[in-house]
Amino acid sequence: MGKKKVVVLTGAGMSAESGLKTFRDENGLWEGHDVMQVASPQGFAADPELVLEFYNQRRRHLLEVSPNEGHRALVDLEGHFDVSIVTQNVDNLHEQAGSRHVVHLHGELFKVRSTVNENHILEWKKDLVLGDLDEKGHQLRPHIVWFGEMVPMMETAVQITQQADILVIIGTSMQVYPAAGLINYVSQQTPIYFVDPKPTINSSDFYNLTVIAETAVEGVPNLVRQLSHS
Repeated sequence: MGKKKVVVLTGAGMSAESGLKTFRDENGLWEGHDVMQVASPQGFAADPELVLEFYNQRRRHLLEVSPNEGHRALVDLEGHFDVSIVTQNVDNLHEQAGSRHVVHLHGELFKVRSTVNENHILEWKKDLVLGDLDEKGHQLRPHIVWFGEMVPMMETAVQITQQADILVIIGTSMQVYPAAGLINYVSQQTPIYFVDPKPTINSSDFYNLTVIAETAVEGVPNLVRQLSHS
């Protein structure tokens, strides 16, 4: 018997207790900016310097924070299960903690790509400024999926989710598509665990759902202990 497959879907609440702010506040603002100013192709075309500096600040901040107990608990889960993580987060805290199989739906802060050739992707931890070019002279941009852009890793995420023996959802409202649709790719019998202090789905929505109304730092280690001893 191989190990059972656990697929973990994570969102902003996963990293909140590491000190990374969740994506946007109630007004739809992100760090005081209209989201479309800093997270859309139109915003980048209108004011590339603003957008680059916005992500420079996010990148600098990410260099200062560390994985939390929730991230680390998911690494422990690999001792008992075949674990794949599909994250909406652009931080690398899952990888920093030691998780080995992580798919980033919305891109990665520590990568940049060519504005012309989207397959030309570079590791990048410093500031990105106008004049930073690929080898053909094209401006580099954050390797982030902006509003209105395709989600290139979605197909991979669907294939992984379809294999789940157990689905764990942490710190995401499951309201943002296409990521929210992933829950529909598990069978009705698949146990689903939803860890979020303000759960947006309840057990009447899904046949085999357990809601854990706790933060990632509280709820994930407890769930990992429970699953590891089941």
